[in-house]
Amino acid sequence: MADVLFTNVRIFDGGGETPFQGEVLVQGNRISRVVQSGYGARSAPVAGAQVIDGAGAFLMPGMVEAHTHFSWNDQPSLESIQRMPPEEHILWCAEVAKRYLDMGWTSCVGAATAKPRLDVVIRNAINDGTIIGPRYLAASQEITVPGGLGDTTAPHLPQPEFAFGAVVSGAEEMRRCVRMFCKYGVDSLKINLSGESITGMPSEMSQFTEEEIRVCVEEAKVWGKRVAAHARSTWSIKQCVKLGIEVIYHASFADEEALDLLEANKFNHFVAPGLAWLINTCHHASAWGLTPEVTRKMGYHRELEAAVESMKAMRRRGIRILPGGDYGFAWTPHGTNAKDLEYFVKYIGMSTMEALLSATAWGGPMMKMGKQLGYIREGCLADILLIDGDPLADITVLQDKARILAVMKDGEFHRAPPVRHARTTRWAA
Repeated sequence: MADVLFTNVRIFDGGGETPFQGEVLVQGNRISRVVQSGYGARSAPVAGAQVIDGAGAFLMPGMVEAHTHFSWNDQPSLESIQRMPPEEHILWCAEVAKRYLDMGWTSCVGAATAKPRLDVVIRNAINDGTIIGPRYLAASQEITVPGGLGDTTAPHLPQPEFAFGAVVSGAEEMRRCVRMFCKYGVDSLKINLSGESITGMPSEMSQFTEEEIRVCVEEAKVWGKRVAAHARSTWSIKQCVKLGIEVIYHASFADEEALDLLEANKFNHFVAPGLAWLINTCHHASAWGLTPEVTRKMGYHRELEAAVESMKAMRRRGIRILPGGDYGFAWTPHGTNAKDLEYFVKYIGMSTMEALLSATAWGGPMMKMGKQLGYIREGCLADILLIDGDPLADITVLQDKARILAVMKDGEFHRAPPVRHARTTRWAA
Protein backbone atom coordinates (compact mmCIF):
# COMPACT_ATOMS: atom_id res chain seq x y z
CA MET A 1 0.00 0.00 0.00
CA ALA A 2 1.84 3.08 -1.29
CA ASP A 3 1.57 6.47 0.41
CA VAL A 4 -0.47 8.98 -1.61
CA LEU A 5 -0.23 12.77 -1.56
CA PHE A 6 -3.15 14.74 -3.00
CA THR A 7 -1.99 18.25 -3.90
CA ASN A 8 -3.75 21.29 -5.33
CA VAL A 9 -7.19 20.09 -4.23
CA ARG A 10 -10.19 21.87 -2.75
CA ILE A 11 -10.89 20.01 0.49
CA PHE A 12 -14.34 19.40 1.94
CA ASP A 13 -13.37 17.89 5.29
CA GLY A 14 -16.82 16.87 6.57
CA GLY A 15 -16.91 19.45 9.33
CA GLY A 16 -19.42 21.75 7.68
CA GLU A 17 -16.96 24.53 6.97
CA THR A 18 -16.21 26.15 3.61
CA PRO A 19 -13.83 23.96 1.56
CA PHE A 20 -10.22 25.10 1.48
CA GLN A 21 -7.30 24.66 -0.89
CA GLY A 22 -4.66 22.29 0.36
CA GLU A 23 -2.92 18.91 0.45
CA VAL A 24 -3.83 15.57 1.97
CA LEU A 25 -1.31 12.84 2.75
CA VAL A 26 -2.50 9.23 3.03
CA GLN A 27 -0.20 6.73 4.70
CA GLY A 28 -1.36 3.17 4.97
CA ASN A 29 -5.13 3.17 5.31
CA ARG A 30 -5.38 6.47 7.17
CA ILE A 31 -5.09 10.17 6.53
CA SER A 32 -1.86 11.27 8.21
CA ARG A 33 -1.82 14.96 7.39
CA VAL A 34 -4.10 17.69 6.06
CA VAL A 35 -2.42 20.96 5.16
CA GLN A 36 -4.21 24.15 4.13
CA SER A 37 -2.41 26.12 1.44
CA GLY A 38 -1.00 29.55 2.21
CA TYR A 39 -0.59 31.42 5.47
CA GLY A 40 2.80 29.86 6.08
CA ALA A 41 1.48 26.31 6.21
CA ARG A 42 4.06 23.56 6.01
CA SER A 43 3.92 21.21 3.07
CA ALA A 44 3.35 17.55 3.77
CA PRO A 45 6.36 15.26 3.19
CA VAL A 46 6.32 13.59 -0.21
CA ALA A 47 9.29 11.21 -0.10
CA GLY A 48 8.19 7.91 -1.63
CA ALA A 49 4.58 9.00 -1.98
CA GLN A 50 2.52 8.86 -5.16
CA VAL A 51 1.68 12.49 -5.92
CA ILE A 52 -1.78 13.28 -7.32
CA ASP A 53 -2.03 16.84 -8.61
CA GLY A 54 -5.75 17.53 -8.35
CA ALA A 55 -5.57 20.72 -10.43
CA GLY A 56 -8.27 22.30 -8.26
CA ALA A 57 -10.62 19.30 -8.12
CA PHE A 58 -12.97 18.80 -5.16
CA LEU A 59 -11.70 16.31 -2.57
CA MET A 60 -14.25 14.90 -0.13
CA PRO A 61 -14.89 11.88 2.12
CA GLY A 62 -16.36 8.74 0.62
CA MET A 63 -20.14 8.58 0.90
CA VAL A 64 -22.23 6.35 3.17
CA GLU A 65 -25.50 4.81 1.95
CA ALA A 66 -27.82 4.09 4.86
CA HIS A 67 -30.49 1.90 3.23
CA THR A 68 -28.89 -0.63 0.91
CA HIS A 69 -30.35 -3.73 -0.73
CA PHE A 70 -27.61 -5.36 -2.81
CA SER A 71 -29.91 -8.32 -3.51
CA TRP A 72 -32.73 -6.23 -4.98
CA ASN A 73 -32.25 -6.97 -8.68
CA ASP A 74 -33.74 -3.91 -10.42
CA GLN A 75 -37.04 -5.74 -10.90
CA PRO A 76 -40.59 -4.41 -10.35
CA SER A 77 -41.77 -6.69 -7.50
CA LEU A 78 -40.69 -8.62 -4.42
CA GLU A 79 -41.63 -11.84 -6.19
CA SER A 80 -39.30 -11.01 -9.10
CA ILE A 81 -36.46 -10.43 -6.67
CA GLN A 82 -37.20 -13.61 -4.75
CA ARG A 83 -37.37 -15.82 -7.86
CA MET A 84 -33.74 -15.23 -8.86
CA PRO A 85 -31.91 -18.53 -8.16
CA PRO A 86 -29.33 -18.33 -5.36
CA GLU A 87 -26.34 -18.97 -7.63
CA GLU A 88 -27.23 -16.06 -9.93
CA HIS A 89 -28.29 -13.99 -6.96
CA ILE A 90 -24.90 -14.01 -5.25
CA LEU A 91 -23.23 -13.04 -8.53
CA TRP A 92 -25.72 -10.20 -8.89
CA CYS A 93 -24.92 -8.96 -5.39
CA ALA A 94 -21.19 -9.01 -6.14
CA GLU A 95 -21.67 -6.96 -9.30
CA VAL A 96 -23.90 -4.44 -7.51
CA ALA A 97 -21.42 -4.06 -4.64
CA LYS A 98 -18.78 -2.99 -7.14
CA ARG A 99 -21.27 -0.59 -8.76
CA TYR A 100 -21.76 1.20 -5.44
CA LEU A 101 -18.04 1.66 -4.97
CA ASP A 102 -17.73 2.88 -8.56
CA MET A 103 -20.25 5.62 -7.74
CA GLY A 104 -18.41 6.82 -4.64
CA TRP A 105 -20.35 4.94 -1.96
CA THR A 106 -17.43 3.62 0.08
CA SER A 107 -19.67 2.40 2.93
CA CYS A 108 -23.15 0.89 2.87
CA VAL A 109 -25.60 -0.26 5.52
CA GLY A 110 -27.59 -3.33 4.57
CA ALA A 111 -31.33 -2.77 5.04
CA ALA A 112 -32.53 -6.34 4.28
CA THR A 113 -31.57 -9.18 2.02
CA ALA A 114 -33.74 -11.36 -0.21
CA LYS A 115 -32.34 -14.69 0.99
CA PRO A 116 -31.12 -15.50 4.51
CA ARG A 117 -27.32 -15.37 4.05
CA LEU A 118 -26.76 -13.23 0.94
CA ASP A 119 -25.73 -10.13 2.86
CA VAL A 120 -23.44 -12.03 5.22
CA VAL A 121 -21.68 -13.84 2.37
CA ILE A 122 -21.18 -10.60 0.41
CA ARG A 123 -19.86 -8.74 3.48
CA ASN A 124 -17.41 -11.52 4.23
CA ALA A 125 -16.27 -11.72 0.60
CA ILE A 126 -15.64 -7.96 0.54
CA ASN A 127 -13.73 -8.12 3.80
CA ASP A 128 -11.45 -10.96 2.68
CA GLY A 129 -10.84 -9.46 -0.76
CA THR A 130 -12.69 -12.11 -2.77
CA ILE A 131 -14.89 -9.43 -4.35
CA ILE A 132 -14.75 -5.66 -4.67
CA GLY A 133 -17.19 -3.54 -2.73
CA PRO A 134 -17.73 -0.91 -0.05
CA ARG A 135 -17.48 -1.37 3.68
CA TYR A 136 -20.70 -3.20 4.45
CA LEU A 137 -22.96 -4.03 7.37
CA ALA A 138 -24.96 -7.17 6.63
CA ALA A 139 -28.70 -7.38 7.31
CA SER A 140 -31.18 -10.17 7.85
CA GLN A 141 -34.16 -10.83 5.66
CA GLU A 142 -37.17 -8.67 6.44
CA ILE A 143 -38.93 -10.10 9.46
CA THR A 144 -42.70 -10.08 9.03
CA VAL A 145 -45.92 -11.78 10.13
CA PRO A 146 -48.33 -14.00 8.20
CA GLY A 147 -50.03 -11.71 5.70
CA GLY A 148 -47.63 -8.85 6.41
CA LEU A 149 -45.18 -7.00 4.18
CA GLY A 150 -42.71 -9.57 2.92
CA ASP A 151 -44.96 -12.63 3.28
CA THR A 152 -45.16 -13.69 -0.36
CA THR A 153 -46.21 -17.29 0.28
CA ALA A 154 -49.08 -18.53 -1.88
CA PRO A 155 -52.09 -20.32 -0.32
CA HIS A 156 -51.03 -23.57 -1.98
CA LEU A 157 -47.38 -23.12 -0.87
CA PRO A 158 -47.73 -21.80 2.67
CA GLN A 159 -44.30 -22.86 3.88
CA PRO A 160 -42.39 -19.86 5.30
CA GLU A 161 -39.22 -20.84 3.45
CA PHE A 162 -40.92 -19.80 0.22
CA ALA A 163 -41.52 -16.26 1.48
CA PHE A 164 -39.55 -13.17 0.57
CA GLY A 165 -39.30 -12.32 4.25
CA ALA A 166 -38.88 -14.37 7.42
CA VAL A 167 -42.42 -15.00 8.65
CA VAL A 168 -43.02 -15.23 12.41
CA SER A 169 -46.07 -15.27 14.64
CA GLY A 170 -45.73 -14.66 18.34
CA ALA A 171 -42.89 -13.74 20.65
CA GLU A 172 -41.17 -17.12 20.75
CA GLU A 173 -41.12 -17.47 16.96
CA MET A 174 -39.61 -14.00 16.87
CA ARG A 175 -36.94 -15.01 19.38
CA ARG A 176 -36.07 -18.10 17.34
CA CYS A 177 -35.90 -16.04 14.13
CA VAL A 178 -33.56 -13.44 15.64
CA ARG A 179 -31.30 -16.14 17.01
CA MET A 180 -31.18 -17.85 13.60
CA PHE A 181 -30.03 -14.68 11.85
CA CYS A 182 -27.51 -13.96 14.60
CA LYS A 183 -26.15 -17.47 14.10
CA TYR A 184 -25.71 -16.65 10.40
CA GLY A 185 -23.63 -13.61 11.37
CA VAL A 186 -25.75 -10.58 10.47
CA ASP A 187 -24.88 -7.13 11.77
CA SER A 188 -28.51 -6.04 12.01
CA LEU A 189 -32.07 -7.35 12.13
CA LYS A 190 -34.70 -5.78 9.88
CA ILE A 191 -38.31 -5.81 11.07
CA ASN A 192 -41.28 -4.66 8.99
CA LEU A 193 -43.37 -2.70 11.47
CA SER A 194 -45.70 -1.19 8.88
CA GLY A 195 -47.19 -2.02 5.53
CA GLU A 196 -46.27 -0.97 1.98
CA SER A 197 -49.15 0.07 -0.23
CA ILE A 198 -47.84 -1.57 -3.41
CA THR A 199 -48.12 -4.99 -1.72
CA GLY A 200 -51.75 -4.48 -0.78
CA MET A 201 -51.07 -3.69 2.87
CA PRO A 202 -51.43 0.09 3.32
CA SER A 203 -48.39 1.97 4.55
CA GLU A 204 -50.33 3.34 7.51
CA MET A 205 -51.09 -0.16 8.82
CA SER A 206 -48.90 -1.80 11.45
CA GLN A 207 -48.58 -5.54 11.77
CA PHE A 208 -46.68 -6.62 14.90
CA THR A 209 -47.72 -6.68 18.52
CA GLU A 210 -45.67 -4.63 20.92
CA GLU A 211 -44.56 -7.82 22.66
CA GLU A 212 -43.18 -9.26 19.40
CA ILE A 213 -41.24 -6.07 18.74
CA ARG A 214 -39.90 -5.96 22.29
CA VAL A 215 -38.61 -9.53 22.03
CA CYS A 216 -36.92 -8.74 18.71
CA VAL A 217 -35.06 -5.79 20.22
CA GLU A 218 -34.20 -7.56 23.47
CA GLU A 219 -32.86 -10.66 21.75
CA ALA A 220 -30.88 -8.62 19.21
CA LYS A 221 -29.23 -6.66 22.03
CA VAL A 222 -28.27 -9.89 23.80
CA TRP A 223 -26.34 -10.83 20.65
CA GLY A 224 -24.89 -7.33 20.25
CA LYS A 225 -26.88 -6.61 17.10
CA ARG A 226 -28.70 -3.52 15.86
CA VAL A 227 -32.37 -3.44 14.87
CA ALA A 228 -33.69 -1.47 11.90
CA ALA A 229 -37.35 -1.04 11.02
CA HIS A 230 -39.49 -0.46 7.97
CA ALA A 231 -41.71 2.08 9.73
CA ARG A 232 -44.03 4.24 7.63
CA SER A 233 -47.01 4.40 10.00
CA THR A 234 -47.32 6.79 12.91
CA TRP A 235 -47.61 3.96 15.45
CA SER A 236 -44.55 2.16 14.11
CA ILE A 237 -42.37 5.29 14.35
CA LYS A 238 -43.33 5.70 18.00
CA GLN A 239 -42.61 2.03 18.68
CA CYS A 240 -39.10 2.50 17.28
CA VAL A 241 -38.38 5.24 19.82
CA LYS A 242 -40.21 3.56 22.71
CA LEU A 243 -38.49 0.18 22.27
CA GLY A 244 -35.04 1.38 21.13
CA ILE A 245 -34.95 0.55 17.41
CA GLU A 246 -31.96 2.58 16.27
CA VAL A 247 -32.52 2.81 12.50
CA ILE A 248 -35.87 4.02 11.20
CA TYR A 249 -36.59 3.60 7.51
CA HIS A 250 -39.20 5.87 5.90
CA ALA A 251 -40.98 7.53 8.91
CA SER A 252 -43.50 9.04 6.48
CA PHE A 253 -46.43 9.64 8.82
CA ALA A 254 -44.78 11.31 11.81
CA ASP A 255 -47.29 13.23 13.90
CA GLU A 256 -46.33 15.83 16.51
CA GLU A 257 -45.98 13.23 19.26
CA ALA A 258 -43.67 11.13 17.08
CA LEU A 259 -41.61 14.18 16.19
CA ASP A 260 -41.33 15.16 19.86
CA LEU A 261 -40.18 11.64 20.74
CA LEU A 262 -37.60 11.62 17.96
CA GLU A 263 -36.29 15.06 18.90
CA ALA A 264 -35.93 14.05 22.55
CA ASN A 265 -33.95 10.98 21.46
CA LYS A 266 -32.32 12.36 18.32
CA PHE A 267 -28.84 11.06 19.13
CA ASN A 268 -30.20 7.52 19.48
CA HIS A 269 -31.78 7.20 16.04
CA PHE A 270 -31.07 7.54 12.35
CA VAL A 271 -33.80 8.18 9.78
CA ALA A 272 -33.43 7.19 6.12
CA PRO A 273 -36.69 8.24 4.46
CA GLY A 274 -36.31 6.56 1.09
CA LEU A 275 -37.69 9.52 -0.83
CA ALA A 276 -36.49 8.10 -4.16
CA TRP A 277 -38.91 5.21 -3.80
CA LEU A 278 -41.86 7.53 -3.18
CA ILE A 279 -40.94 10.09 -5.83
CA ASN A 280 -40.18 7.56 -8.56
CA THR A 281 -43.18 5.37 -7.72
CA CYS A 282 -45.45 8.40 -7.98
CA HIS A 283 -43.95 9.93 -11.12
CA HIS A 284 -41.56 7.60 -12.97
CA ALA A 285 -42.97 4.07 -12.88
CA SER A 286 -45.57 4.16 -15.66
CA ALA A 287 -43.52 1.76 -17.81
CA TRP A 288 -44.26 -0.93 -15.21
CA GLY A 289 -47.98 -0.22 -15.01
CA LEU A 290 -47.68 2.17 -12.08
CA THR A 291 -49.11 5.27 -13.68
CA PRO A 292 -49.71 8.34 -11.53
CA GLU A 293 -53.41 7.48 -11.53
CA VAL A 294 -52.67 4.01 -10.15
CA THR A 295 -50.17 5.16 -7.54
CA ARG A 296 -52.48 7.97 -6.43
CA LYS A 297 -55.19 5.39 -5.69
CA MET A 298 -52.61 3.33 -3.78
CA GLY A 299 -52.00 6.33 -1.55
CA TYR A 300 -48.42 7.05 -2.55
CA HIS A 301 -48.98 10.68 -3.58
CA ARG A 302 -50.51 11.44 -0.20
CA GLU A 303 -47.67 9.58 1.49
CA LEU A 304 -45.07 11.54 -0.48
CA GLU A 305 -46.63 14.78 0.71
CA ALA A 306 -46.68 13.50 4.29
CA ALA A 307 -43.09 12.25 4.10
CA VAL A 308 -41.80 15.56 2.78
CA GLU A 309 -43.51 17.44 5.61
CA SER A 310 -42.22 14.92 8.16
CA MET A 311 -38.65 15.28 6.89
CA LYS A 312 -38.86 19.07 6.86
CA ALA A 313 -39.98 18.96 10.50
CA MET A 314 -37.22 16.51 11.42
CA ARG A 315 -34.62 18.70 9.74
CA ARG A 316 -35.80 21.70 11.77
CA ARG A 317 -35.53 19.65 14.94
CA GLY A 318 -32.00 18.42 14.23
CA ILE A 319 -32.90 14.75 13.70
CA ARG A 320 -30.35 12.93 11.53
CA ILE A 321 -31.69 12.24 8.03
CA LEU A 322 -29.46 10.04 5.87
CA PRO A 323 -29.50 9.02 2.19
CA GLY A 324 -30.83 5.65 1.13
CA GLY A 325 -33.81 5.51 -1.19
CA ASP A 326 -34.75 1.83 -1.52
CA TYR A 327 -32.68 1.48 -4.67
CA GLY A 328 -32.82 -1.81 -6.54
CA PHE A 329 -36.33 -1.73 -7.97
CA ALA A 330 -36.93 -1.24 -11.69
CA TRP A 331 -37.69 2.47 -11.27
CA THR A 332 -34.99 3.05 -8.63
CA PRO A 333 -32.03 1.21 -10.20
CA HIS A 334 -28.80 0.65 -8.34
CA GLY A 335 -26.15 3.24 -9.08
CA THR A 336 -28.55 6.20 -9.09
CA ASN A 337 -28.34 6.57 -5.30
CA ALA A 338 -26.98 10.12 -5.33
CA LYS A 339 -30.44 11.24 -6.47
CA ASP A 340 -31.22 11.16 -2.75
CA LEU A 341 -28.96 14.15 -2.18
CA GLU A 342 -30.69 16.07 -4.96
CA TYR A 343 -34.08 15.19 -3.44
CA PHE A 344 -32.93 16.31 0.01
CA VAL A 345 -32.17 19.73 -1.43
CA LYS A 346 -35.20 19.96 -3.73
CA TYR A 347 -37.92 18.53 -1.48
CA ILE A 348 -36.74 18.86 2.13
CA GLY A 349 -34.97 22.19 1.81
CA MET A 350 -31.52 21.04 2.88
CA SER A 351 -28.61 23.16 1.76
CA THR A 352 -26.10 21.37 -0.44
CA MET A 353 -23.76 21.48 2.56
CA GLU A 354 -26.32 19.64 4.71
CA ALA A 355 -26.87 17.09 1.96
CA LEU A 356 -23.14 16.39 1.74
CA LEU A 357 -22.87 16.08 5.51
CA SER A 358 -25.76 13.61 5.53
CA ALA A 359 -23.77 11.38 3.17
CA THR A 360 -20.39 11.81 4.88
CA ALA A 361 -19.94 12.94 8.50
CA TRP A 362 -23.29 11.53 9.67
CA GLY A 363 -22.44 8.18 8.09
CA GLY A 364 -19.63 7.26 10.47
CA PRO A 365 -21.94 6.64 13.43
CA MET A 366 -24.39 4.91 11.10
CA MET A 367 -21.57 2.49 10.20
CA LYS A 368 -20.79 2.08 13.95
CA MET A 369 -17.39 3.67 13.33
CA GLY A 370 -17.85 7.06 14.94
CA LYS A 371 -15.70 9.80 13.48
CA GLN A 372 -13.24 7.44 11.82
CA LEU A 373 -15.34 7.73 8.64
CA GLY A 374 -16.86 10.69 6.88
CA TYR A 375 -14.06 13.20 7.41
CA ILE A 376 -10.87 14.35 5.70
CA ARG A 377 -8.97 14.76 8.94
CA GLU A 378 -5.76 13.43 10.41
CA GLY A 379 -6.21 9.95 11.82
CA CYS A 380 -9.40 9.19 9.88
CA LEU A 381 -9.72 6.22 7.57
CA ALA A 382 -8.74 7.09 4.01
CA ASP A 383 -12.07 6.76 2.17
CA ILE A 384 -11.75 9.61 -0.31
CA LEU A 385 -13.39 10.89 -3.51
CA LEU A 386 -11.92 13.29 -6.09
CA ILE A 387 -14.68 15.11 -7.95
CA ASP A 388 -14.66 17.05 -11.21
CA GLY A 389 -16.84 19.96 -10.17
CA ASP A 390 -18.27 21.39 -6.96
CA PRO A 391 -21.12 19.45 -5.30
CA LEU A 392 -21.78 22.47 -3.10
CA ALA A 393 -22.63 24.45 -6.24
CA ASP A 394 -24.37 21.56 -8.05
CA ILE A 395 -25.18 18.49 -5.95
CA THR A 396 -26.09 16.51 -9.10
CA VAL A 397 -22.44 16.13 -10.17
CA LEU A 398 -22.28 13.16 -7.79
CA GLN A 399 -24.75 11.30 -10.02
CA ASP A 400 -22.30 11.28 -12.95
CA LYS A 401 -19.70 8.51 -12.79
CA ALA A 402 -17.47 10.42 -15.23
CA ARG A 403 -17.29 13.32 -12.74
CA ILE A 404 -16.08 10.99 -9.96
CA LEU A 405 -12.44 11.09 -10.97
CA ALA A 406 -11.08 8.85 -8.21
CA VAL A 407 -12.41 6.56 -5.50
CA MET A 408 -10.16 5.52 -2.62
CA LYS A 409 -11.28 3.03 0.03
CA ASP A 410 -9.13 2.19 3.03
CA GLY A 411 -6.09 3.92 1.54
CA GLU A 412 -6.17 2.10 -1.80
CA PHE A 413 -7.53 3.32 -5.09
CA HIS A 414 -10.55 1.47 -6.38
CA ARG A 415 -10.58 3.92 -9.26
CA ALA A 416 -7.37 5.89 -9.69
CA PRO A 417 -7.53 9.41 -11.14
CA PRO A 418 -6.98 9.75 -14.89
CA VAL A 419 -3.50 10.51 -16.21
CA ARG A 420 -3.30 14.10 -17.42
CA HIS A 421 -0.80 15.06 -20.08
CA ALA A 422 -0.69 18.79 -19.38
CA ARG A 423 -0.17 20.29 -15.94
CA THR A 424 -2.29 23.27 -16.95
CA THR A 425 -5.39 21.11 -17.22
CA ARG A 426 -7.99 22.12 -14.63
CA TRP A 427 -11.04 20.15 -13.60
CA ALA A 428 -14.01 22.41 -13.05
CA ALA A 429 -17.78 22.25 -12.90
